[in-house]
Amino acid sequence: AILIMAPLFGIMSTMIVTGRMSFFSDALGHSAFTGIAIGAICGIAAPLWAAVIFAVAFSLLFSFVRSRSNQAADTLIGVFSSAAVALGIFVATLDGGSFTKYNKYLIGDILSITPAEIGLLALVLGAVIVLWVLFSNRLTLTVIHPQLASSRGIPTGLSQTLLSTAIALVVTLTISSVGLLILNSLLVLPGAAARNVAKNMRQYHGFSVLFALIAGITGLAISYAWGASAGAAISLALAILFGLTFCLRKRRA
Repeated sequence: AILIMAPLFGIMSTMIVTGRMSFFSDALGHSAFTGIAIGAICGIAAPLWAAVIFAVAFSLLFSFVRSRSNQAADTLIGVFSSAAVALGIFVATLDGGSFTKYNKYLIGDILSITPAEIGLLALVLGAVIVLWVLFSNRLTLTVIHPQLASSRGIPTGLSQTLLSTAIALVVTLTISSVGLLILNSLLVLPGAAARNVAKNMRQYHGFSVLFALIAGITGLAISYAWGASAGAAISLALAILFGLTFCLRKRRA
C-alpha cells in the first residue's frame, strides 16, 4: 500500500504545490469525511464509495463555481471547506450519534487497508501516470497561467476538472489509511521539498516521488518499531526532508 500511495502523493504534490492548491486538497479531505458520514447514516456497507462520490461532486462543484465567480480562490475554498466540515459533523452527530466511531478516519490505520483497496489504488496510480504522461505540460500551464493556457487552445476547464477529480480520488482512497488530520501534509510536503532542490520540471517530479517513497518506507518502519501512527510518522519524515532540502537550497544559493 505504501509503495502505491507514495508515488501517488509525489505526483499529485507537484501540481498541488505549483497550483497553490494545498487548501483545496485539505477541503477535499473534509468533504470525503462528510461523504463517509452520510454513507454510514444511510446504511451503506462500504461508506468509502459514498465518500468518493461526494468528494468528486464537491470538486466538480468547486470548479464550476470558481470558473463563474470573481471571488479569490482561497475565499471559495474557505466557503466550501467550512460547509463540508459543518455538514460532516452535523450528519455524524445526528440524533445524538457518537463521533468516536469516525476517529479511525481522523488518525488513520495503514493496517486496515484491504486487498481490494490496494488494487483500486493501483488502478488510480496507473490512471494518474497516464494523465501525467499525456497532459502534464497542459496541466502545469493551466494551473500557472490559465489565461495563457486558454490562448494556446488548451481547454482549461477540462484540465482543471481532471486535476480536481484526480485529487479527490487520491484523498478519498487514502483517508482511512493515513488519516484526515495529516493527509494534506502528505500531499504538500513532497512537492515542497522537491521544489527546494529541483532545477527543472523533470527533477521536480522525480524528487517529489523519490522523497515520498523514502518518507513512506521510513515512516512505516518507525511506526512498526515504536507503535505509533504510520501516517504521522510519514508526515514527520517528509517534514525532516523538507528541512534538509531547505538547508541545501540555502547553501546552493
